Amino acid sequence: MRILVTGGAGFIGSALIRHLIEHSQHEVLNFDKLTYAGSLTTVEAVANDSRYSFIQGDICDAEAVGRAIADFEPEIVTHLAAESHVDRSIDGPAAFIQSNVVGTFVMLNEALHYWQGLDDVRRAAFRFHHISTDEVYGSLGDTGLFTEDTPYDPRSPYSASKAGSDHLVSAWGHTYGLPVLITNCSNNYGPFHFPEKLIPLIIAKALAGEPLPIYGKGDQVRDWLFVEDHARALRAVFEHGVPGRRYNIGGHNEKQNIEVVQTVCGILDRLRPCADGGSYTDQITHVADRPGHDKRYAIDASRIGTELGWTPTETFESAIEKTVHWYLTHEPWWRAIVKRGAAERRGLAT
Repeated sequence: MRILVTGGAGFIGSALIRHLIEHSQHEVLNFDKLTYAGSLTTVEAVANDSRYSFIQGDICDAEAVGRAIADFEPEIVTHLAAESHVDRSIDGPAAFIQSNVVGTFVMLNEALHYWQGLDDVRRAAFRFHHISTDEVYGSLGDTGLFTEDTPYDPRSPYSASKAGSDHLVSAWGHTYGLPVLITNCSNNYGPFHFPEKLIPLIIAKALAGEPLPIYGKGDQVRDWLFVEDHARALRAVFEHGVPGRRYNIGGHNEKQNIEVVQTVCGILDRLRPCADGGSYTDQITHVADRPGHDKRYAIDASRIGTELGWTPTETFESAIEKTVHWYLTHEPWWRAIVKRGAAERRGLAT
């Protein structure tokens, strides 16, 4: 099939592209604006493959989107392009509304126009797959799991913008008949994660000898999903998912933030010991919590397992080891980004 991936130079999008080129015969068009968090270095490993192509474009530019879709003639549109950092959304919510809500609206309109012009066979095969987050569901207490039927209760500008985009996708499916799929995933981690996010941020600051900031007590719980497992899940959904169906994707790995940081520090202690013989955990510093910080996310991923046969292949313990090792062996990639200020604290709402 021909698959158009928006945001394919970002963290999850590039993982999906690498997976598709390396493990399928699909053709892939990477449509990406190359914002601060996007880099073609993430797809260098497959960029010379004849089945891969790239267009620099903005999902809010209807003409560019429409032209890319018409020229490439995709069977699948996988829509990953989005602003995604909660802290940044607190400081500047307008960019999140523009990219995540307006951009999704443009993608849906252009995909609909294209789909309506297809013959019956190609219309039946077409899918618009929207990739979203578990943050749209809000915050859980000490027990319970998010299911596909959990009511939406977004708490940050980021999650509100993603909730809005989810509703648009659902509406285009119900109103216009566009064959849509929606997936909501838990916290991803792995290679090429932009170093403003928790795990690569901790690695960068630890190696620099800087304080390791923990929001509040660090007792916020997240379900951690290895990005390469996520890529396999996305492929399973757009290849075999039922149009109009939603699928939650989680790693079955609930961890408190403080546990994650301590685990990363322990791996660094083994692989890159501190010069003074101490532990990187000595650098842990508790700072003021993020405004409106959700306490716990946890995903019930039984639907995608039962209906599509997907389960994660990595445990947190196995994949976090791989992740830390990747950052230690790819220092030039993330150090250049850190120099541009990616590790600065944002989202204080002051």
